[in-house]
Amino acid sequence: MASNSSFLFLTLQKLRSSFWGVLSLSVIIIFAAVALFAYFFAPDDSAYANQMHLSIHSQPPGFEVPMIEIPQLDRSFNLMHYWTGKPALLASIPYADLKMESGQVYYRPYNVDLNTQPFQKLDLSLPSGTSLDQFRQQYTSQKRFLLGTDKYGRDLLSRMMIGARVSISIGFVAVLISLIIGIPMGAIAGFYGGRIDAIIMWIINVTWSIPTLLMVIAISIALGKGFLTVFIAVGLTMWVEIARVVRGQTIVVKEYQYITAARALGLNDYRIISRHVLPNIIAPVIIISASNFAAAILIEAGLSFLGLGAQPPIPSWGSMIKDHYQYIILDKAYLAVVPGIAIMLLVMAFMLLGNSLRDALDVTSTK
Repeated sequence: MASNSSFLFLTLQKLRSSFWGVLSLSVIIIFAAVALFAYFFAPDDSAYANQMHLSIHSQPPGFEVPMIEIPQLDRSFNLMHYWTGKPALLASIPYADLKMESGQVYYRPYNVDLNTQPFQKLDLSLPSGTSLDQFRQQYTSQKRFLLGTDKYGRDLLSRMMIGARVSISIGFVAVLISLIIGIPMGAIAGFYGGRIDAIIMWIINVTWSIPTLLMVIAISIALGKGFLTVFIAVGLTMWVEIARVVRGQTIVVKEYQYITAARALGLNDYRIISRHVLPNIIAPVIIISASNFAAAILIEAGLSFLGLGAQPPIPSWGSMIKDHYQYIILDKAYLAVVPGIAIMLLVMAFMLLGNSLRDALDVTSTK
């Protein structure tokens, strides 16, 4: 136990002394915090940040517009709303101008050319004697879109925050599936060898030969498009790398003297594998898991770009690029560049973290 604690302490010291390791871990923590508390941070906390205002579509970062906000019927909040967002409590209407006639409010809908839209009557009953200034104070606000709006007039910042949930959850679940399947398969193949090893290696080679896209299409036909499809498809294509590494490490470790001593003491195979083999091969597994996390994010983005990932209205960085890639040749390239940069930063952070973990877990390194 003491040796394990000292090794962990030494590993953390090495990681802390690595600039890129600390930086990449900080970036990952920030993305994870944003994803976990997305509906607390997002300006649009409605379900999937899906409030559309077509009159203000494709507006640049920092765009401001006055909004009429009409309270809706209050609905009870439950735990599911923490993940999917709560029902919109305010109906918001972008406007260019307001006026009041005979106690009734009229508004001019927002338009690029503010003078082209006629006034429309606002369907809202006001208390008698309410002035236009009182209406402005109670029912209007100035809303700012820090990253602008997408082609449907939705807040891009909110969609980016909630989209981070998709990428991180896909990566986490895919890595978890790969570990649950890959570690036992690799350990059994490497520890027992012979026919068992040959059978498991045949399964690994067959699985590895199936392209991820074909597997996703097959699973989509069986289960339908969506989260579950991506989880299963990505996880089932990543476990083979874990299994091969675990198998190779197990073949080496099982020849060590302490394994021979454990067998001489009469310990069963399960105890030897779980208590003596796996703890000593965990370092390369951690490193590969970090790179697999990055790969899962890229695969999910690619699948969403092809329409096989998370389905609308769920925001996904890959689907956001798909919706706006044609804007790259126009003046609104940021609509596709912003989610692309987010994918690049998160993937690079995991790759750099994997490199730093490789150096930190290298027992031959003295720095």
